[in-house]
Amino acid sequence: MILNKLSLINYKNIASKDFLLDANINCFTGNNGVGKTTVLDAIYYLAFGKSYFNPIASQNIKHGEDFFVVDGTFHKQGTEERIVCSLKKGQKKSIKRNGKAYDKLSEHLGLIPLVMISPADSDLIVEGSETRRKFIDNVISQSNHTYLHNLISYNKIVSQRNALLKYFALNNTYDATSLQVYNEQLQTYGNSIYAERVAFLNEFIPIFKNRYNLIAGNNEQINLVYDSQLHEATFEELLDSNLKKDRVLQYTSVGIHKDDLKFEIDTFPIKKFGSQGQQKSFLIALKLAQFDFIKNRAQVKPILLLDDIFDKLDEHRVTHIVQLVNDDTFGQIFISDTHTERTEEVVKKTNQSYQIFKL
Repeated sequence: MILNKLSLINYKNIASKDFLLDANINCFTGNNGVGKTTVLDAIYYLAFGKSYFNPIASQNIKHGEDFFVVDGTFHKQGTEERIVCSLKKGQKKSIKRNGKAYDKLSEHLGLIPLVMISPADSDLIVEGSETRRKFIDNVISQSNHTYLHNLISYNKIVSQRNALLKYFALNNTYDATSLQVYNEQLQTYGNSIYAERVAFLNEFIPIFKNRYNLIAGNNEQINLVYDSQLHEATFEELLDSNLKKDRVLQYTSVGIHKDDLKFEIDTFPIKKFGSQGQQKSFLIALKLAQFDFIKNRAQVKPILLLDDIFDKLDEHRVTHIVQLVNDDTFGQIFISDTHTERTEEVVKKTNQSYQIFKL
């Protein structure tokens, strides 16, 4: 998967910019605030139809303007794919593939395999369970459209069931038959999602552990632990035993939308017991494992975005990533950094072709 051309109009802090890109390594350098991360985020937008940093689409329009356009031309296994993402204020965002708009934005996911490594990834450790669930869902969905469909359907039914519970409370009424319709649908989709998450993590965790050991050595015992209420009871049992609670709370308090992924070091939470270096190694290993998993499933090397990576990592971790480039593990790489000379010194060691764009 290679991005050959990229054009931005009114995307975040970039008014208009065109790039002809190298097939191997592309570096965007300059002071903070000049748009380095914006370029990487625009590439992410082409793959996922949303920003990595700001999910509110209208806030990605340049201040004072009323629309943005991100236009990219990709080369994938002998074919050319042109993706254009655009948004005008007051309208729905548009994603077009080779001039044709998608009926559903979810149909686009997986076409452009891509992994972003960013300082913002620390949210996976410090934020709540929703952030880690989204990580699992994002990785699986890139290669499994049935999973994505089930997830969208499940979340819709949770919202409908919550609305019904609120209706019961507001009108001092109760209809077990109506609730049971939603319960049965939740079980169908929820059990399928749960099974896919279990299967995914069984495959993913060994890849992750291998990546961590390569980066940090074999001194620490790290692990990912899937935490789900469905480990202990069936979905039907969970819904039945929590019915009174749900009616009081007026929302669905149990299900796979409460799942979490625990990050552990020596059986303790890495959030509390891991050093900064260990947490950085953990997150990089997590993202490189994501890269490996997607590459294995898609049979194509995903695009890799390294945002502000050299400012945030020590020389050992940077060296490890560079060595991977030399091992032909990766395909096309995009790097943002504040220091042109430092970046060029690192990428020269790869013996790969590269472009440096000074913004």
